[in-house]
Amino acid sequence: MAAVMALAVAVHRGGGDMKKFNFRRIAKHLLSSQSQLQRVFPAKSLHAIELAIKENEATHQGQIRFVIECALDCHALFADQTTRARAIEVFSQQGVWDTEYNNGVLIYVLLADREVEIIADRGIYRKTGIDVWNQICHLMEDAFKLGHYEEGAIKGVQAVGKHLMIHSPANGENKNELPDEPVLL
Repeated sequence: MAAVMALAVAVHRGGGDMKKFNFRRIAKHLLSSQSQLQRVFPAKSLHAIELAIKENEATHQGQIRFVIECALDCHALFADQTTRARAIEVFSQQGVWDTEYNNGVLIYVLLADREVEIIADRGIYRKTGIDVWNQICHLMEDAFKLGHYEEGAIKGVQAVGKHLMIHSPANGENKNELPDEPVLL
């Protein structure tokens, strides 16, 4: 809480517009911890998500990358970075765009905001549009609100996989271009 107070003082001294900052969001992010992330997504759940991705990728040519971030850093919070903007950064950082058929899909979870974003590479996005991915995000967020993190994550992976099976079906030589294990940031 001292960090939030220090932020308010810094904004006030700098002559910044205090209304510009979402102090509730900033507090949630500053108070989030890796131990909270490990409680919500224990090793058993991460392994189950990894297995779901492996099994799913055997049915199509697409590549699924699952990333969970506990909270944004101060710079991103001060800039009021959205979950979508951060997901696009992570998409690039994780190399999801670098697949042979441009059919990588990032499932990004920002735990502090309890929000999910799905970013699909151009090879798959142009076939599906954004509404498909938004529906899957809402499905996952609804499960997370009920505390069903593992179940919500696996249902999200399966839903993404259904669209990859339709728009990027298996051809017998499904290369695994991206690691299957979830990434914790």
